[in-house]
Amino acid sequence: MKLKMIALCSIAAACAGTAQAQSNVILYGVIDAGIEYVNNQPGGGHDLVRMTPANLAASRWGLRGTEDLGNGLKGVFVLESGFESDTGKSTQGGRLFGRSAYVGLDGRWGVVTLGRQTTPFYWISGTIDPMLIATKYSLLAQDAAFASRADNAIKYVGKFGPMETQLFYSFGADSTVTGGSEIPGSAKIGREYSGSAAYNGANWSVAAAYDEINTGTVSARPDATTRRATVGGNFAIGNATLYAGYRWAKAFDGALLAGAPTTANQRSNLWWAGARWQATSNVTLAGAAYYQDFSGTKADPWMFVASGAYAFSKRTSAYLAVGYTSNRNGSNLGLGTGGSGFGTVAAGSNQFGATVALRHIF
Repeated sequence: MKLKMIALCSIAAACAGTAQAQSNVILYGVIDAGIEYVNNQPGGGHDLVRMTPANLAASRWGLRGTEDLGNGLKGVFVLESGFESDTGKSTQGGRLFGRSAYVGLDGRWGVVTLGRQTTPFYWISGTIDPMLIATKYSLLAQDAAFASRADNAIKYVGKFGPMETQLFYSFGADSTVTGGSEIPGSAKIGREYSGSAAYNGANWSVAAAYDEINTGTVSARPDATTRRATVGGNFAIGNATLYAGYRWAKAFDGALLAGAPTTANQRSNLWWAGARWQATSNVTLAGAAYYQDFSGTKADPWMFVASGAYAFSKRTSAYLAVGYTSNRNGSNLGLGTGGSGFGTVAAGSNQFGATVALRHIF
């Protein structure tokens, strides 16, 4: 009897070792928190000192896994949850896995995934934004689409030497909107499709993306659509990297464009440029300027940002970020948090902000 038990335990241990060799699940995350000073708050123009939970990066935790299925094929999944480090609350509207929740297959032909996922616009943003899409004081203040996600999505990622492409389709981009996602008989409601391509050279990269999303509902502006296209890149010279980019956006059939001074069907052009410099092995400096031109108006805001980070290790860093928005003719671009900065300052007012923060990666 004892010999049988020993044999069974040995077989179980061997099976466990085999399973572990064929599959892998990783727990990972980021915690970011800081203290921010910002002036000209809406509703009186007062200054404010506050703790902010998402500055250089949004706080999150997640599970990422793979399983070897043989013949070069793997099963993959990601579950990623965003949270506010100052309160512990879930972000993305209180969703448990609001940042990502998908499953897919990874083969020699590429990767196909199904679920809630980031869009191709998000994917290329780190290549074209000098501030690397920081949650505060970055390209996101001018257009939150650069960190967009969609529900009910299927995505294909293909790598072909130095080029990588993404194709993306959502059957209903935002399931939280009543009457605005996956409506029987109205397939266009909430629909989003997008694509992107990036090419990486020896010391340069270039990327482009297109996105179209229906933001209407069955009862209000069912044809409302916003289209975006962007192109940009970077070029490394020694320890410095230069960035530049452009984004076109147009709202159709009653759609609303964030920050536009008119009510609907607005068009805008957004330009930016900046640089990052690895001053030492521990110190990174960055700066950028962003300008948006809303067609047919003079309400065209500027934003200027700069940051400096000191890495104590590969996982822990401290940093200082400063930003300034310049508004005119009724534009209301503020520094914002975690998305578009429009509406976070009184119309026509400028805004200055500075944040000192810590970030830890695990």
